[in-house]
Amino acid sequence: MPLDYVAIDFETANSSSASACSVGLVKVKGGRVVDKASWLIKPPYGHDDFSEWNTRIHGIVRDDVIGALGWAEQLPDLLAFAGDDILVAHNAGFDMGVIRGGCAATGLDTPSSRYFCSLQVARKTYHLDSYRLPVAAMAAGFEDFAHHDALADAEACAAIILHAAKRHDASDLDELAAATGVRINVLRPVAARAEAGAGAAR
Repeated sequence: MPLDYVAIDFETANSSSASACSVGLVKVKGGRVVDKASWLIKPPYGHDDFSEWNTRIHGIVRDDVIGALGWAEQLPDLLAFAGDDILVAHNAGFDMGVIRGGCAATGLDTPSSRYFCSLQVARKTYHLDSYRLPVAAMAAGFEDFAHHDALADAEACAAIILHAAKRHDASDLDELAAATGVRINVLRPVAARAEAGAGAAR
């Protein structure tokens, strides 16, 4: 099987997992980036306050998303872009928690997508003082990107997996999972206990 996956990154308006305000997506087919997409998201009512802390991180404010579509309207586009590919994210518990949270807040079923964590892969691949996204991406040869821009972060995540696959001589994500001992998980509706504060290591 070829090295196929979709790297994904969300930014949130506040500490609520349902407050996605932007997403970045990078499609990798056969070990090559073949498509990219990103857009703003209007968080659902009750999850739509923009905290000063989060805005300081990603620069997105309430006015930026006034004309954007909401989670329920945009989820089909996200799923269409991903197709049947495995989702890859850096600290995947956070990003999968955002999908769960957005679906829960809007009454949608959580998609049963498979996912893989580039943070865990980086820990099994490199010897670093930190495994935060900019540091791990630098180890993979992906430098000087706009951290906390959702598309740039997804590109960095994609680069980590590509580089790690070469390091471990893995031709697909199943082989990379076996080589690193990092499990390919399945997204389920029940939120994991640790997801509320899972953004710290990204």
